[in-house]
Amino acid sequence: MAKQAIEIKTQDGVAKAGLFLPSGAPRAGVILFMDIHGPRPALDQMAERLTSEGYGVLVPDLFYRFGDYEQFDPKTAMMEEASRKVLFGRLGGTSQDMTIRDTGAFLDALGEHGVTGKAAIVGYCMGGPRALNAAAGHADRIAAAASFHGGNLASDAPDSPHRTAASMKNMRIYVGAAGVDGSFPPEQAGVLAQALREAEVDHIIENYVGMEHGWCVPDNRVHNPAGAERHWRRLITFFDEALG
Repeated sequence: MAKQAIEIKTQDGVAKAGLFLPSGAPRAGVILFMDIHGPRPALDQMAERLTSEGYGVLVPDLFYRFGDYEQFDPKTAMMEEASRKVLFGRLGGTSQDMTIRDTGAFLDALGEHGVTGKAAIVGYCMGGPRALNAAAGHADRIAAAASFHGGNLASDAPDSPHRTAASMKNMRIYVGAAGVDGSFPPEQAGVLAQALREAEVDHIIENYVGMEHGWCVPDNRVHNPAGAERHWRRLITFFDEALG
């Protein structure tokens, strides 16, 4: 289950990624999309949890276009103006279309390391909407996509994931919403639910009451151990059912 540091050639450059493989043949592949704080030991820990269930897991650096960028402490970065500005600059400079395009290379990388067949994507924070959009953009290769405390899943933006619901018809979708999260308010949840239902998508939208945006990730300031364990039970069952 040791991490392999790999490099993935994309249309725009070379993305670094962590690859985690189980001791036996992987059941299926999972791409884990990072939160705004980037790849780090906390995400490696989460990948290892999935690998212990038999999945081959890839954790790509979605901000690779910024080179060897500075890492900030997730517990304080969003509370300090300077680091917050840098983080949102990286986010703004990495479009949804870029991540969708990169996902083809990420899927190829899994295949090159023996993880074949349809895969799944799970994303946290900024990775949540990207997981849904990337899955829709590669519907022939993705069986399931999950978002946890993802924001703006049904916004007015042209790249809002709810607009791609029709492309999710033959996959499963899970959305774990933070009960306290201004980036995904109840009205957006309603719009997303309507879009998925009208498109006849097999989906679940679950509200984690009392959880704050970021509760799943162990080094986040608002990490909630009990809520995180609930997320793991849901996610593993969801992947087991969708990937077989």
